[in-house]
Amino acid sequence: MPHTDALVVLTTVSTTEEAVALIKALLERRLIACGTLLPAARSLYRWDGKIADEHEVVILLKTRAARLESLEVAFGELHPYKVPELLALPVSAGLGKYLQWIDGETSLSLA
Repeated sequence: MPHTDALVVLTTVSTTEEAVALIKALLERRLIACGTLLPAARSLYRWDGKIADEHEVVILLKTRAARLESLEVAFGELHPYKVPELLALPVSAGLGKYLQWIDGETSLSLA
């Protein structure tokens, strides 16, 4: 398996419409190669001293470590949440052609 700096970044938003808008904006900036929506999630968490119980859309973003800092900046501009989830999980291996596609779609030379 080839070495890769690919990441899967997790985030959540309230609606499918918010998810689509965020993904399209990140694709336009070439910060991600792909965004996958997982609708019908339910998140329970503590916020402002209370337990929240919310329906959300989970988004899996495929990118590279080299784009993470720019992705964080874009989240500050584009993400609808005050404190958005942004968890970057390293990809240790994958199909070479897919990893090359991620690299090509998020190439710094194209940004």
